[in-house]
Amino acid sequence: MPPYLLGLRLDGRRVVVVGGGRVAQRRVPALLAAGAEVLLVSPEVTPALEDLIAREELIWERRPYRTGDCDGAWLVQACTDDGKVNAAVAAEAEGRRIWCVRADDAQASAAWTPASGRVGETSVAVLAGGDPRRAAGVRDAVLDGLRDGGITARHSRRKPVGVALVGGGPGDPGLITVRGRRLLAQADVVVTDRLAPRELLDELPGDVEIVDAAKIPYGRSVTQEHINAALVEHARAGRFVVRLKGGDPFVFGRGAEEVLHCVREGIPVTVVPGVTSAIAVPSAVGVPVTHRGVAQEFHVVSAHVAPGDPASTVDWEALGRSHGTLILLMAVERMRVIADTLMRYGRSPDTPVAVIQNGTLQSQRTLMASLATVADQMTASGVRPPAIIVAGEVVQVAQEIELLRADMGRLRDTPG
Repeated sequence: MPPYLLGLRLDGRRVVVVGGGRVAQRRVPALLAAGAEVLLVSPEVTPALEDLIAREELIWERRPYRTGDCDGAWLVQACTDDGKVNAAVAAEAEGRRIWCVRADDAQASAAWTPASGRVGETSVAVLAGGDPRRAAGVRDAVLDGLRDGGITARHSRRKPVGVALVGGGPGDPGLITVRGRRLLAQADVVVTDRLAPRELLDELPGDVEIVDAAKIPYGRSVTQEHINAALVEHARAGRFVVRLKGGDPFVFGRGAEEVLHCVREGIPVTVVPGVTSAIAVPSAVGVPVTHRGVAQEFHVVSAHVAPGDPASTVDWEALGRSHGTLILLMAVERMRVIADTLMRYGRSPDTPVAVIQNGTLQSQRTLMASLATVADQMTASGVRPPAIIVAGEVVQVAQEIELLRADMGRLRDTPG
């Protein structure tokens, strides 16, 4: 007979989990997220479960199962690797009319745990006749459809209102967050930056209005005032507006200015953090911004104002003395004066530098230089924004990684 599907509201209710291995490690966090008061009975537990116990998120009885452990439970999970123990737990639960899930034997289990997931306020649970792999595959397909808007997300009864500032990540459309992609699929209007992942716009329905708020260096741009006004105008007209920005909205993205303006105008605002290009782009080319024994700190600097300019708030002298990694944004046109300033304040001319243009995109390219030579090499190579510039010994880690990869490739290609 097919099972009867039911959503259990476990907040404040006791759930007993017998067994502390990998199955329990998967199931306990979901039970805790549902608000259950979890009692774990097992002589040993995995490190992940031990961490939850140390944080007092559940109660651990450090011993084998014994009759009576199901007392007071609303649900029991028998998760040991001993079929006899699981059978005993299930028998006790059955005698007390408590639903029990046996992890080892689906056909002998009074209840099944579905493959489940959540997108926003929508929960998905899938059973596939006791086949967990098939259930997980169907669940993933449904969740993907909800996330990208392919399944009714756009026609949700509880459509968002106001404005959502969504960080689109460094450029690759696959690096936007799940929540950001879901909100984008529900938008009536999208106000987008030039550095936002433009490929995502092709997935939107034809009736979505796209407002280009590009700010092109040394070229055409839309003023921040016009962007602020557009957000409020569309939101007041009852449209759900997504402000799609590159990177993270609050990392040199003027996102806080847009939030303040909307709030002052009485418009509800949601902020969805994004993967910031300051860290993601170096990572994409193998440059770690910190590395044990090399750099214990990193500094992210907006270099849209040159050193020595009265409008600059950057302590370039301190950065010159620092041994941490420097990550420079909007620095392409000012790299010569920046390099000279850093060397004047103590940075070695031999400091390795990586210049990453169009990071995470198909057109990505990387230039390796030193602090003394980087400005000339950038000019000779025709580097243009957007580019992230990383200065510090961590750049040598990336070079070491590339050498090792090349050596491994040669070994694979060598006959015999």
